[in-house]
Amino acid sequence: MSVSRTIAASPEAVWALISDVTRMGEWSPETTGARWVGGATGPAVGARFKGSNRNGARRWSTTCKVVAAEPGRSFAFDAQVGPLVLSRWGYELAPTDDGGCTATETWHDRRDPVSKLFSPLVSGVKDRVEHNGAGMAATLEALAAAAEAAP
Repeated sequence: MSVSRTIAASPEAVWALISDVTRMGEWSPETTGARWVGGATGPAVGARFKGSNRNGARRWSTTCKVVAAEPGRSFAFDAQVGPLVLSRWGYELAPTDDGGCTATETWHDRRDPVSKLFSPLVSGVKDRVEHNGAGMAATLEALAAAAEAAP
């Protein structure tokens, strides 16, 4: 699944925002925050971070591993709980003729059947596809507002 939005800011500026996982809680309706772990201090392939999430009163966290980090072009990570990789989240940026960019957020569901069964109990989300589509659109709207307001 993917959602795209044009943003009136350079791909480099947008990449700097999305790859700073400590700020993800500013634009995501579900992610409340993240912090680099295991000695990582920023976006690089192999770096890990812990993400915190909330849906109503339900809270959970995932450990994430960066799998793509190309400044101005792409940022992606796998989210997992224990040894189970649940999803891959990614952002692709393409420049537009006016100096802005098109940002595309993607989500690949990698849950096994057992994880899909228990996921609604943890997150309170029955339809993860619909929920994530709406969340991705909201994330890109908030990201665009932040990027376009930056000096």
